[in-house]
Amino acid sequence: MAAYGPGVLMGNWKEEACLEEERLRDFIQKRERGELLMQKINRLKDNLFKKVQLSVSKDGFVCFGDTVMLLSPDKEPLVQHDAVARGELTLAVNLEEVSVYSPVSLQAPCALSAVTTVDPEGRNTFCILSVDGGSVGEPVKFGQKFGLGTTGGFSDPMLYLASDHKSFMRFAKKSYLQQVFLTDELSYLTCWQATFLDPQLRLEYEGLPVPANSKIIITHCHTNRSLAVPRNFWARSYFGREYEVICHTYLDSHRAEEDKNYWVIVTGNPGEEGGTMIDRPEPQPGGMRKKEFREETKNIQIPDYN
Repeated sequence: MAAYGPGVLMGNWKEEACLEEERLRDFIQKRERGELLMQKINRLKDNLFKKVQLSVSKDGFVCFGDTVMLLSPDKEPLVQHDAVARGELTLAVNLEEVSVYSPVSLQAPCALSAVTTVDPEGRNTFCILSVDGGSVGEPVKFGQKFGLGTTGGFSDPMLYLASDHKSFMRFAKKSYLQQVFLTDELSYLTCWQATFLDPQLRLEYEGLPVPANSKIIITHCHTNRSLAVPRNFWARSYFGREYEVICHTYLDSHRAEEDKNYWVIVTGNPGEEGGTMIDRPEPQPGGMRKKEFREETKNIQIPDYN
């Protein structure tokens, strides 16, 4: 049997002490450079969930350069126990696809999802970009190409909303339909156009400005398929359910798009209360807010003339 003397034990202790000192020194250096995993995660969350001020539309139209949200409006249930998700959803950067180990904040390609958050944050706000020479501040028109870019709340880089034809290697993970993703290159894959909601009036509205905060169809120019949220495909993330976003045109029996393809380009509220236009209270008689109007009228006695 081998015997170990005090010298051997002392040598092992010194080696372990040196390794521990080296680990501590490495930890301190990473902490000073902000390279610890927890620091990266906190920095990522701070930017993705940073509050963002949306652009205010002065004329009621969507303009190039505007910072907006893309909102999928609430869906009407087809039956009483419809299992499809209800409520408003917004297009957002998919957190599961973001690598916290990378020095770059958002890496292309990056996936997207629809989230229940309707407050403007870094991850669910987009900039309307011109791809055909339109000037900043100029209204976007029906049928005109535009791009949608986001930085996810970071200063850079900007990634662009894109799509491409489905293939054996490229498709949506849940529905297996045409996927939507973020890329770092502006190309024909990142061109979109707004289409008027009513198919019978589309020719009349072609070339007219796109109204903000109204339901429209957003169509991918290269594949001629429309942006959609099926609402029955979702994945569980650290922040809750996130619904799959795809490019697919859902048509009803009248050859009109279904509500899965409806989108609202949301702008900021110009009022003192701030927020978005979807938070703006409905106008009431006398300029009162809805709550004040109820309080004012709840005790009014209606005379009986019978």
